[in-house]
Amino acid sequence: MSRNLYIEPFSGASGDMFLSALCSLTESYDLIENLPELLNLKDGKVEIHQVNKNGIVCKHVKIIDLNPEADHHHHHHDHGHAHTHDHHEHRHLSDYIKIARHKLAHIFGIHHHHHHEHGHHHSHTHHHEHQRGLQEIHDIIDKGEITDGAKKIAREIFQIVGRSESKIHHIPIDQIHFHELSGVDSILDIVGCAVLLDKLDIERSYCDPICTGFGMVKTQHGVLPVPAPATQDILKGMPNYKGREEGEKLTPTGAAIIKYLNPEFRIPYFQTVKSAYGPGQKDFRNANVIRLSTVEISEVANDQKNGEHKMFMIECNIDDASPEILGADFQENLFGQGAVDFVIESTQMKKGRPGLKLSVLTIDQNLDKVADFILENTTSIGVRYYPVRRKTLLRKMLTVETKYGPVTVKEVTTPSGKKRHKIEFESISEVRKKHKLNFTDLQEELYREVLNQLHQ
Repeated sequence: MSRNLYIEPFSGASGDMFLSALCSLTESYDLIENLPELLNLKDGKVEIHQVNKNGIVCKHVKIIDLNPEADHHHHHHDHGHAHTHDHHEHRHLSDYIKIARHKLAHIFGIHHHHHHEHGHHHSHTHHHEHQRGLQEIHDIIDKGEITDGAKKIAREIFQIVGRSESKIHHIPIDQIHFHELSGVDSILDIVGCAVLLDKLDIERSYCDPICTGFGMVKTQHGVLPVPAPATQDILKGMPNYKGREEGEKLTPTGAAIIKYLNPEFRIPYFQTVKSAYGPGQKDFRNANVIRLSTVEISEVANDQKNGEHKMFMIECNIDDASPEILGADFQENLFGQGAVDFVIESTQMKKGRPGLKLSVLTIDQNLDKVADFILENTTSIGVRYYPVRRKTLLRKMLTVETKYGPVTVKEVTTPSGKKRHKIEFESISEVRKKHKLNFTDLQEELYREVLNQLHQ
């Protein structure tokens, strides 16, 4: 199986969406159904239902909380993935109040004590089951009958969420009891994803910008903005956008799983091996699913055999500034940002205006740095870039001793095996300054000596 994972969170992401997609991708439904037993979590149960999301038929892996006062029809931290509930009509108003309190407390809450409102309170059994601290969760993971790799992944994901929740609420991470982590559904979602990610053995991940949704969400702390504060903290450094539909589409758990995978957000050319969908519970106008794919990175884009490399060419036209801005300082700093090579050409622009065309060659990883540098340090208001292929000769740098001291020589090998040599300009210049010699005569003398040595 391919070890490259491509993540498409075009409708956000949550723990159950990831778990559902990973189950499909690895065909591991039986394994996840047995996860509560493997973790000795008697208050959790896994149910698998087939759903239809705008014509995409896929399976939803749902964790059922078996605690006495848990709402059996609610997956409590789906953050904005609202649900349709089939409650029995004989419930009393107090039952609905308990359910509502339970839902809001688990959306984004931290409890240090039991809340008593209007005479209604949660039972101690319920709270103890849902008030697990991070250390207790680590103990559950460590004692679980899962691989060491899965345990490591699960602890790291919990740590990502824990750090953000702790930061937002100013409570030490080892003291915090927060429902985002402590509920049985959160534990099984995260550990389940960890088990399946360990099974996939992903080497590199790629991800599209993440849809977060927008608006407000009700929590026990009041009405909070979307993305929720912890989610926003985890999102730092990851491209995201609000989308066009109101609602909270990205949960802290979903963001933490993506953060753990540490994906690249510049997508290379690839071939899809297998795709799977993980549904959320709410039906949006757009299909509420996350798509995960195993992919093979295309050799056309990334093959470096025979000296071929994937590069980018960045170009811009400048007609409203002095050519001096593109002088020695600019050129030196351009290389410092990661430019491999560049050329400046005179050109004629629209309306007959004379101008300069700057073309800069760089590698994929430095594309943004180089483009941003150009926009910051020229009068251009935009750059264009496109992928190019570059084929280079095999090369190596040699140090050759001469009567004037060592000089650096570049040796290249042609496709037919012939070798060419060039003394680096800087080496000749240093010798000239040291010995106060004529450059042209020195260059000719050095080439005779160097080539004579190399051809012996």
